[in-house]
Amino acid sequence: MKHRRPQARPRLSRNAEHLAWLAQGLANSGSRLEDAWWENAALALIEKLLKAGDDETLNQALERLNEGDTSPHAALLSTAYETLAELMESACEAHIVGDSGMQLIALPILAWSRYSIPARSVPSTVLETLRSHLMAHVLADGVSVHFATPLFSPDQLPQGYSQTRMLAERLFQAATEGHDLDMNADELAETQNFVSDVRYLLAAVQVRPGQPLFRWNEGWNARDASREACLTAWQQQATPNLQGLLTGCQFELLLPEAYFTAWRHADQATRPFALKSAAAYLQVVLNVPITELRVVVAPYFDRWLEEWRISFSLPDSEQVVHGVTWPILGPEEEANTADTPALIEAALKEAGIVHIQILESHMPLEYCDDCGAPLFPNAEGENMHTEMPEDMQDAPVHLH
Repeated sequence: MKHRRPQARPRLSRNAEHLAWLAQGLANSGSRLEDAWWENAALALIEKLLKAGDDETLNQALERLNEGDTSPHAALLSTAYETLAELMESACEAHIVGDSGMQLIALPILAWSRYSIPARSVPSTVLETLRSHLMAHVLADGVSVHFATPLFSPDQLPQGYSQTRMLAERLFQAATEGHDLDMNADELAETQNFVSDVRYLLAAVQVRPGQPLFRWNEGWNARDASREACLTAWQQQATPNLQGLLTGCQFELLLPEAYFTAWRHADQATRPFALKSAAAYLQVVLNVPITELRVVVAPYFDRWLEEWRISFSLPDSEQVVHGVTWPILGPEEEANTADTPALIEAALKEAGIVHIQILESHMPLEYCDDCGAPLFPNAEGENMHTEMPEDMQDAPVHLH
């Protein structure tokens, strides 16, 4: 996922310069044989840096390729950036172990609750049932799968490439030994309390060389082997088995996919889900019909458009009681984002919101000086701190 270009060009290490050069060579390659040389050379250097835990050099190489937006070679640099990011992700999430291929996958769950969304260890009986459904409806025939036992919050996922690689290796080792990776959820990072959030199950998928990984790889003309059919079957079969883990939550399962792909898709799906969750949450805790809630939508800028912020208010009140952010993600940084307000408005209307005001002013990206929480717009275009009514002060905070 592409990041913002830094304001000042930092001094790169020799390895970062070398890796950026290899990525440009691969992007400019003219044959499959040449591709293989460039790719093998880049992967060898990436492996070396991952083993050393040198995420700084990996990120420097990506930043160097992301500096060329206005250069004559902008298209080549953009392709090199995406190519290098894919190689880094692949080196973290996919390995050859013995005579089998191993792939780290994620199973995202969107959830909201007026209480706390659990992040906990998953009982072995639940994992066994989920394993059966995953193998029957999502994975290709003959593929085996083993889980890490926690239900991870985003705060508990590995931070950076090296940590992702280390967790994948632990999970792959457990899978080759034929068991799940038992991890103590209480020893993971503390989870923040949001109205809506994502939870992840992580798993290692083991596949024989040359065999398909997912069910949708198996048959180009099989209706029940499409991604859509697999998602529907997964949701229908797995949802009842997760009810006990997510007590007091409304939740939605997303399609299990390769780790980084699933993470990006979950980031995208979280945005409309958070808006619908906020409307339902406020209706419950404030005992106010959704149709009476007032919503203000505004774009927020630093040097460029960073995100949209959406505030919720009660009827006949300027006080913002709840806020949700709609961040600009990945390719949207360069793409035309003129359709974003319409997407936000559509999600709000689908949730039952009637009173929607979209501001055209460029709002400053401001945060509370005391608690660091983002400030949200009122109907007059002023930044305000969210504040629930006095009898609701213990309610979870907004998702941001």
